[in-house]
Amino acid sequence: MIKLINVHKRFGELVVLDGVDFTVNQGETVALLGTSGVGKSVLLKHMNGLIHPDSGEVYVDGLSVPHLRRKALSKLRSRIGYVFQFGALFDSMSVRENVRLGITDQECIADDAYCRNRVSECLDLVNLPAGTGDKYPADLSGGMRKRVGIARAIAGQPTYLLYDEPTSGLDPVNADIIDKLVIKLRDSLGVTSVVVSHDVRGSFRVADRIALLHNGTIRTMGTPDEVRASTDVAVLEFFERDFETFLDAAG
Repeated sequence: MIKLINVHKRFGELVVLDGVDFTVNQGETVALLGTSGVGKSVLLKHMNGLIHPDSGEVYVDGLSVPHLRRKALSKLRSRIGYVFQFGALFDSMSVRENVRLGITDQECIADDAYCRNRVSECLDLVNLPAGTGDKYPADLSGGMRKRVGIARAIAGQPTYLLYDEPTSGLDPVNADIIDKLVIKLRDSLGVTSVVVSHDVRGSFRVADRIALLHNGTIRTMGTPDEVRASTDVAVLEFFERDFETFLDAAG
């Protein structure tokens, strides 16, 4: 379980998180929505200790993330796969080498045969052809690079997957492929996931619960049906730019 309690974070005079309460139960997928620059990625990075709160509590599996020492934090991060918004692939490395970086167990890293097999398994899980491992990021489409980033995130067999805008910059066809992949990995690997996104339809498709970050707090959080039934003015204003999608997102 991931649990944030009354989390505050500011950068200089800019208040980003102003008392956030946020819970992700084991085995579920939660989509975190909000306007650009509202702090969704900042909130996500609190969950694996990349950012520490100014005040408040962050727990993963009962561990207080901000208070973990380096070794304990490293061990926790080995259970958390992180999918970066722009892939964060190393251009000088092949796809196979990029995915291998996601393997976190030291004994496994030293075993070349294990690494080859694990990389192949992960590329297969994200529906990439066998020959993709020998290519370089520059040889791939945007959608394929996103999937390589996901393959790297799952290479260490994580308990949690944190997705930072996984469909950003993709056309509707490739965005749909990523959405189906999020569902597939939840079902086949049993991972607990948080998906930061601006894609309303995709979020309602993949998530068990939806959260809206607004003015530094979680304005609403519930099942897709509960969020669609909201009468909160801030929630309605957020979705009115794509109101038909909001109403029909479950379809």
